Amino acid sequence: MELRSLKYFQVVYEQGSVSGAARKCFVSQPSITAAIQHLETTLDTRLFVRHARGVLPTSAADKLYPVAKEMNDNAKSILNLFSDGPSPVPLRLGLMRSLGASRMGSLLKQLNNRIEQLELTLVEPDEPCDARIVMSQSVNTNEVFVPIWQDEYQLAIPKSWSLAEKEFIELADLHGIAFINRAPCSALDKLKEEMQISDVQFQPRANIRTVEYALQLVNAEIGVALLPCWQEITQAQEFVLRPIAHLDLSKSIGLAYKRVAHNSSLICAVVETCELASIS
Repeated sequence: MELRSLKYFQVVYEQGSVSGAARKCFVSQPSITAAIQHLETTLDTRLFVRHARGVLPTSAADKLYPVAKEMNDNAKSILNLFSDGPSPVPLRLGLMRSLGASRMGSLLKQLNNRIEQLELTLVEPDEPCDARIVMSQSVNTNEVFVPIWQDEYQLAIPKSWSLAEKEFIELADLHGIAFINRAPCSALDKLKEEMQISDVQFQPRANIRTVEYALQLVNAEIGVALLPCWQEITQAQEFVLRPIAHLDLSKSIGLAYKRVAHNSSLICAVVETCELASIS
């Protein structure tokens, strides 16, 4: 009887499905299925009954589970005695700028909880990586895109300004208004184009790159800024957020990964984590 078969059996029992066990163990589903079949042949008994959403353990599986778990735990203890630790699971994740510290921190925490022994390396999105979190328009033709967040952009206005009293901001209201010019920002680029078409003057008062600096400059009443409606921004007390009337300033941000990696157990685990984050 192979110890690996007992390990795969334990994970199938805990996950309730072969596919879930494959993702958990970072192996293919046929490998899990073959291991269970080998175990059933060796023990001359049926361990699982398949159903539409996974598998159900038989009474034989219920008897085997505590014994298998104990053996697997003992095997781990023995290996730990003679090794520096379990092998890491490396993941290079490319991140675009301005993703929002709160939600990005939450996503990275979920990834760390989902993938055991994860060794995470964060890089620029144009560097070699296993997957990237980018805007939908930045996805290459050889990549699959999984939406995570839909960012809506509104104008952050100091509370003391008369413009803050308006419920909606018209393009004409922005003529000559002091702006915090943040680049790169595709939403702001679109607003500038619409202002130019309407012959509305864009007046930059400061030029910066990050959302964090834009926040501080709006707080200091240096100018207005077009900002995403992240939780940490909508909860700010120093300014108000107002939508630009008749103008869709939103963008989709998500996970992009190479199509050839579609069957990778690691990528499948990352995709599932991102899909859960998109509905939380």
